[in-house]
Amino acid sequence: MKQNELVRVKDVMKSEFDLIDGLLTVADALRQAKHLETECLIVNRRNDDDEYGILLLSDIAKKVLGADKAADRVNVYEIMNKPVVSARTGMDIRYCARLFDHFGLSLAPVITEGIVVGIVSYRDIVLRGLRDRL
Repeated sequence: MKQNELVRVKDVMKSEFDLIDGLLTVADALRQAKHLETECLIVNRRNDDDEYGILLLSDIAKKVLGADKAADRVNVYEIMNKPVVSARTGMDIRYCARLFDHFGLSLAPVITEGIVVGIVSYRDIVLRGLRDRL
């Protein structure tokens, strides 16, 4: 990356993602999902005082498949992570990478004015943020 070139999260994030209800079963959530390339499902807030949640595909693998549970008998809220650590649209991707490292993340929702507007991952940061600018 050129020294003066600043790449922001909004430049590399995926703007298509799945927003689901935490009361859904894992099976129903997967049936509704249209953008699983993000490797997660964002769990919507129940009200303005609530926080967003996240359900990673790896959570489903570990907590449903690995635990030999039926996906139609496990609700999203039982295995999701909440509240989420999020990135801002204006964040420099270098700081986003540090945020991921600091909290042990591989992806995060991007939030602007309290609304999820995208998903950013290490893949996006490296392939769309760094490699394309070399």
